[in-house]
Amino acid sequence: MPEYYIGTSGWHYDHWKGLFYPEKLAKPKWLEFYAQHFFTVELNNSFYRLPSEEAFVNWRESSPEGFVFAVKVSRFITHIKRLKNVEEPLGNFLSRADFLQGKLGPLLYQLPPNMKRNDETLEAFLAILPHQYRHVFEFRHESWIDDSVFSLLRRHNVGLCVFDMPDFTCPLVATADFAYIRFHGSAGLYASCYSDAELSDWAKRIAKLGTNLKTVYIYFNNDAEAYAVKNAEVLRQMLRG
Repeated sequence: MPEYYIGTSGWHYDHWKGLFYPEKLAKPKWLEFYAQHFFTVELNNSFYRLPSEEAFVNWRESSPEGFVFAVKVSRFITHIKRLKNVEEPLGNFLSRADFLQGKLGPLLYQLPPNMKRNDETLEAFLAILPHQYRHVFEFRHESWIDDSVFSLLRRHNVGLCVFDMPDFTCPLVATADFAYIRFHGSAGLYASCYSDAELSDWAKRIAKLGTNLKTVYIYFNNDAEAYAVKNAEVLRQMLRG
């Protein structure tokens, strides 16, 4: 059985107040409250700007032992530089993420939807990635969804981010000794709740995929109405069962 880490993509949503967070709970206490319910979270504000050393240290110290942070890598690397000539910014990003210490989980590289497949670019980037981290790629252009790309990831033990969103779903495949799955909403992007029937089907397929894996990371990104929280809790119970 793999170890399952199931949580949400981000936790700092004002509209979760009253739906998940107690009305009178101060925002600095939100992560501590979240960590009472889930053992992992996906940091996504790191995609927009590089958090300070103090921020990473605070997140580390505000979470319990064994908690895991998946970290979304800067869009400067994935969207602006598009994986080219990024040794310096990548090094800066990793050195900052290292402040999470033993709580640092996978690093998620989400490529832009208009970035079409280029095996040479991907292979050159994979070659500079330090092996002590778990790296994961979320491809948003359909040209990347191909067995030969998956084989390239496997050669480097780099993960494929399996994702589900309206009109575009990635095959449920593992390309490393772990799996990484993101749920963006099946009916409405970021704005729809998965039914128990949908989650039951996913649970069966994920359990089958995880047979030969060490770890499976799962994050819900459908933050509207705190659907992500509800769905993460339900899927966790199903996979435990």
